[in-house]
Amino acid sequence: MKPLPINVNSEIGKLNGVIVHLPGAEVENMTPENAERSLYSDLLNLSVALPEYEGFLGVLKQLTHVFEVNDLLADVVKHETAQKELLGKLCRFYNISRDVCEYLQRLEPTELARQLIEGVEMNKKTLTAYFDSEKYSVRPIPNLFFTRDASFSVNDKVMISNMASKVRQHETFIMETIFNHHPAFENRTLNLVNEFDTTEKASIEGGDVLVAREDVLIVGNGDRTSSQGIDTLMEHFKTKPGVQHIIVQELPYKPESFIHLDMTFTFLDKDKAMVYHPLILGSNRYLTIHITIDGNQVVIREEDNILKALKKLGIDLEPVYCGGSSDVTFMEREQWQSGANFFAIQPGMVMGYERNIRTIEAMNNAGFEVISAQEVISRSKNPLDYKRAVITIKGNELSRGGGGARCMTMPVNRDKVDW
Repeated sequence: MKPLPINVNSEIGKLNGVIVHLPGAEVENMTPENAERSLYSDLLNLSVALPEYEGFLGVLKQLTHVFEVNDLLADVVKHETAQKELLGKLCRFYNISRDVCEYLQRLEPTELARQLIEGVEMNKKTLTAYFDSEKYSVRPIPNLFFTRDASFSVNDKVMISNMASKVRQHETFIMETIFNHHPAFENRTLNLVNEFDTTEKASIEGGDVLVAREDVLIVGNGDRTSSQGIDTLMEHFKTKPGVQHIIVQELPYKPESFIHLDMTFTFLDKDKAMVYHPLILGSNRYLTIHITIDGNQVVIREEDNILKALKKLGIDLEPVYCGGSSDVTFMEREQWQSGANFFAIQPGMVMGYERNIRTIEAMNNAGFEVISAQEVISRSKNPLDYKRAVITIKGNELSRGGGGARCMTMPVNRDKVDW
């Protein structure tokens, strides 16, 4: 198979390749005691979440090429160089004992990939280990099915994230190893923080980075992506020819539904965006900043909001409101349930949770045909038959994980959009 080039210069271009992860035992390895440490506020029931996820996955497999993290990881750890690189980073960063690291090296590739994701149970054969309240020598990574966060594609590069919480850095090591070594992809990784940060305060996560156009990014600044993390993007853009733009949206640190920008703003089509009105367009204290970069020349100024800033750059978007436009209570409730978190398969064809009924109604009023995932999978409806379509996926359980369709996808290749 010819390697797929990394090419993502918009949020909505026709999707040609995407990375996902089917949630597994790592999700059920959470307990009320360790859920908060894993950045969850609730426990997911895997037996309920899996059928929901399989509906989501079934739609993607009909419409694009899908790569699964588990398979990619099992492939790359077959090779000594990739395995040594990954285990070296993991063992050093988490100070994992030599015995456990040697145990991991002895596992066959499929089993190694499984345990790196689901966790390695601690051997309780010493009194010290017996007294240790920790169950795992290598902790499970239940956030991995949110593949958007640990790495993200910008133009011809895969940017490796630097997670705000140490517990999630494990995911970045896996994704960096996959992109550095798997033959399915052209190697185009860039670790922004390693390359450009001198502060040791930089964090940046993919849920906060939206590619509006090849020269325009929109980036959230809040709990997960720091100003120092955005500075590393600026430094990268200084190396690019021509004028580059970063539009920064400040985010609240609380409640947790605001962890990433894509929980409040996502692209739907060349002329439409899903917007959580109280934050993006309402009167509040959260700033919208426009950074213009032309080589080493940088200009930073305030804007009224994201939509006005984009319009000045030739991207004119009409808002569709998360939760509808008439009642702030429903806006708040549906934003909490990832109601603004849509994922585009191509311009005007997007996926989102069906449970957010007022948001879906607003989509329908904006000209989007509402099609269920089951209708797509059974082929009783073809979303390609419609100018605009929203494919609704079940998410009563999945949404409790704190993310939606965009969170669960990491695109690697899209067609270019003619703005």
